[in-house]
Amino acid sequence: MVTEVQWSELQRDPKQVAQLADQGTVRVRRRDGAPLLLIREDRAEATSEGSITAARALRNVLSHLPHDIAAAALLDEFPWVDVMPADAQAEFVKDFARAFQASAELGEWSILTQTVIEWRSTAAIFADPVLAASLTGPIEGDFGPVPEPVGEAADDSQEG
Repeated sequence: MVTEVQWSELQRDPKQVAQLADQGTVRVRRRDGAPLLLIREDRAEATSEGSITAARALRNVLSHLPHDIAAAALLDEFPWVDVMPADAQAEFVKDFARAFQASAELGEWSILTQTVIEWRSTAAIFADPVLAASLTGPIEGDFGPVPEPVGEAADDSQEG
């Protein structure tokens, strides 16, 4: 259950808001910024541990399934997986499970989000046969000389 209070209520009566937080999550609304969530530390830790446990279990389950079945299991949530070849689907399953676990362990879900974004982009390439052929086929011809590097990395490589 999420209870909402205004920032002014938190300032005026912090003990009352703390009692609300003992009962559940409190959303603190502010006029000048995004709302804040006030949650007890033990609940936050339990959520984190639950996420880690779920991530480990999912990784374990997916690793024991044949890749086509694991990909099919994720197809409802990510229908674009279906346009990728079987080997790319298998890689997606592995990357998804690994990113899910890393996100849960670190409490940083942007890792999983970025993995899904990257694989969705990969699926978009496979969905366009002309683009897929041009990006996965051999490179023909010489693209000319490579320019000298610029910046700090170039300076470091020339010293010593």
